[in-house]
Amino acid sequence: MAVRAMSSCVIFRSPATPPLVVSRRCCCLRQLTASSRHRNRSNTHSFLRCAPYPHSHVTVRIYSVNNLVEMFMEELASIHKRGRVRATSKLELLSTGELLEDKLKKGTLQKGLLLEFKKDSERLLLAVALKPDGKKNWMVSDQNGITTSIKPQQVTFIVPGAENFEPTEISEFVQKAHDNLDPALLEFAWNELLEKNKSVTVQELAEMIFGSAEPLETYCAHLLLSRDEVYFAVLESKGLSVYGPRTANQVDELLRRKLAKETAEKEFEELIQFLRSAKQMPPQDKIPRFSWKAEEKTWYKIESLEAFAIDSCKNDDQKKTAGMILKAMGLAKTSSSAVNLLIDIGYFPVHVNLDLLKLNLPTDHRDEILSATESLLSASTDLDEADRIDLTHLKVYAIDVDEADELDDALSATRLQDGRIKIWIHIADPTSLVQPGSIIDKDARRRGTSIFLPTATYPMFPERLAMEGMSLQQGKLCNAVSVSVVLRSDGSIAEYSVENSIIKPTYMLTYESATELLHLNLEEEIELKILSEAAALRLRWRQEQGAIDTATLETRIKVTNPDHPEPSIKLYVENQADAAMRLVSEMMILCGEVIATFGSHNNIPLPYRGQPQSNIDTSAFAHLPEGPVRSAAIVRTMRAAEMDFRNPIRHGVLGLPGYVQFTSPIRRYMDLAAHYQVKAFLRGDSPPLSAGELEGIASTVNMTTRVVRKLSSSSLRYWILEYLRRQPKGKRFRALVLRFIKDRIAAILLTEIGVQASSWVSIGVQIGGEVDVQVEEAHPRDDILSLKEVEVV
Repeated sequence: MAVRAMSSCVIFRSPATPPLVVSRRCCCLRQLTASSRHRNRSNTHSFLRCAPYPHSHVTVRIYSVNNLVEMFMEELASIHKRGRVRATSKLELLSTGELLEDKLKKGTLQKGLLLEFKKDSERLLLAVALKPDGKKNWMVSDQNGITTSIKPQQVTFIVPGAENFEPTEISEFVQKAHDNLDPALLEFAWNELLEKNKSVTVQELAEMIFGSAEPLETYCAHLLLSRDEVYFAVLESKGLSVYGPRTANQVDELLRRKLAKETAEKEFEELIQFLRSAKQMPPQDKIPRFSWKAEEKTWYKIESLEAFAIDSCKNDDQKKTAGMILKAMGLAKTSSSAVNLLIDIGYFPVHVNLDLLKLNLPTDHRDEILSATESLLSASTDLDEADRIDLTHLKVYAIDVDEADELDDALSATRLQDGRIKIWIHIADPTSLVQPGSIIDKDARRRGTSIFLPTATYPMFPERLAMEGMSLQQGKLCNAVSVSVVLRSDGSIAEYSVENSIIKPTYMLTYESATELLHLNLEEEIELKILSEAAALRLRWRQEQGAIDTATLETRIKVTNPDHPEPSIKLYVENQADAAMRLVSEMMILCGEVIATFGSHNNIPLPYRGQPQSNIDTSAFAHLPEGPVRSAAIVRTMRAAEMDFRNPIRHGVLGLPGYVQFTSPIRRYMDLAAHYQVKAFLRGDSPPLSAGELEGIASTVNMTTRVVRKLSSSSLRYWILEYLRRQPKGKRFRALVLRFIKDRIAAILLTEIGVQASSWVSIGVQIGGEVDVQVEEAHPRDDILSLKEVEVV
């Protein structure tokens, strides 16, 4: 067992030295083994040597530890009686044992008494008692010259003997006390008191280590004891604080903890200095994010700061750690401060997507999923190969946005001899690779949907599986489920079929290029023209069935380098009433109607979708201009969609007796589930999912889908505001007045941007009217967009 003792002590004595400096000083402490503490006194080499100190009038006497200890113990014994009398006198103990501290609580504190009190949770100050303040409180003048009223509970120590102290003397008293503190003296005293199994009062300790129990020495002893966390424990004896030495084992453990604490504090301070340095670095020199993970201790602190920034701390320790970092950096303890700090040090990019981090949605695929993907692609077994019809002779158009990674639908059309139009809607067939209940299927179900953000796409399936195994690819043989429909002249369905197929896509077109081809009216692209004609028939037929046209402007943004402080932003505004977009949407709706009819006729449990229309009277909106104004007004009155898993339900908004989403099985899990059900029927098997199982799956998937939809919406708005923030000051934007919110504050649609906002508009402007506005403020992080109407030129 290791204990600590003093090998030698140097005692300085000089006639000119104040009493405290003439005190005994422990100059060298070392650890000794327990056996050394039970030393053989006969073998101790005692000596006394006097030598002149380099400075004048000072004599240095060096004693062996045993001589010095014996001297101390003798002196302590000799002053024991007078020390107690002295202590009693200076503490002003009454016959009942009542302390001066008790007198304070009873309001009998005397003027001129020097005391220590707790100013707040972190500060202790010395003060002189001036006069009572009410029944219990006292007015005091502290070491900073401030007069204040204190409660009895605030007093932590009364300096014995300092009875007529002047406030002007406090500062010098404090300075002398702090200049002469030596924690090593406490260790020396502990060693000796532990060996003798004795406890001490503050004054007795002052006598022991300073050779005096005057006010200054006693206060120094109090400071040493009150700051001590290792050597002594407080014992209470009739209201008088008595300090007992802890055991050697306890001291060793406390020293170990103290060292660990000091090490942690040093590491923390080094981190703070590093963070300050990182803040000052230019953007190109910032530390890469992965580098912060190199050291575990540092990573935990940064991870705690990140968790605090996105309101996802796992425990109180993370909150505490983040709060300490922010305080040390001089920042407010708020999530926004944490975000800004992480941006400043380069851990977060300037345009970090906080919503994506907060939602903790899966963006990468686990290794086991990637491994299973490779196995599927290498095996490439198609259970439906023998049943696929060959449709490679058809001209196939795949139309989507220009940055689409997954193509899961394509179209073909022809005109029959009787003049009717026959359409094929080809849907990618992921079930030719993935089976229900497989590891990849379960992972896709957990994700629910692909996530499309301006900055990135996070696919439901692993990218290689989605792109190479499932997606429709131009000029290549592709497995599909083809829904063929023959339309009557009024746009209703005359006949239909659902079959496994193999196709060879001819064109991969963007909406813009498809629209251009339609306008060119090329004879060699007659099939595209037929598709457009079929879309017009279908829209007219659906409107006759009560469908509501909600076509409006839709904004897409593509950010090519999102981690750069000034990333490149490309903004597209698409009119959903555009010919190509109308063509594709009508064909997808047609496919949904066919699958609902097919499922109903064959008693197949499917995720049937419906939307009530009972409270929508479209005639009430006839006075509004067609397009975005009327659509916005109608959308505000729509009720939420509903689902049934046994029978189709009317979709009033689409004007259909039944509807099933079926056209995006690579991107949406419920579409994939519908494929499982239909494909099983085509093979002559029982559906793999019951209606109840479908309902349970839909409950979970739809919840995830709503979260992703909200994320996509917030991310799009962020980048729209960032786009507007960068526009030249004073730039004008054309806006359409959708409705009035209050007085002259209107909801408007920036037609060149495709975003809704609000702005004050002048008198005379009506709903459906146009105004010019300028951006006054655009703050993406705070979701602030302030617009001002300007005079139309």
